[in-house]
Amino acid sequence: MKWGIGKETIWNEIKGQALLGEDDFVESLADHLRRHKDIPEIPKSQRYANRPTLEKIFSQGVLDDKRKRDRRIADAVEKYGYTQRSIADHLGVHATYVSRILCGHCKR
Repeated sequence: MKWGIGKETIWNEIKGQALLGEDDFVESLADHLRRHKDIPEIPKSQRYANRPTLEKIFSQGVLDDKRKRDRRIADAVEKYGYTQRSIADHLGVHATYVSRILCGHCKR
């Protein structure tokens, strides 16, 4: 992967608007990022730079199983910092539907 005039840009490789490097380097920072995910001064995009994409969280196998899907919705919000709106948009449902699932999940 060579960068320069007429070549691929390095900016496509940046994760979380802050991390540029090989996958091993980015992965080595995962624990550090997780420990500091609640510091509001660090932008959310940087705090959750190593979070899985919604496509990975909601694989077809998960979408086919309502209980798994609902657990993954809760994980996406609580563990990975996704907004209810972004999850709803990804799943093609209304945000209030995601909110109801989360409320039901909290009662369990």
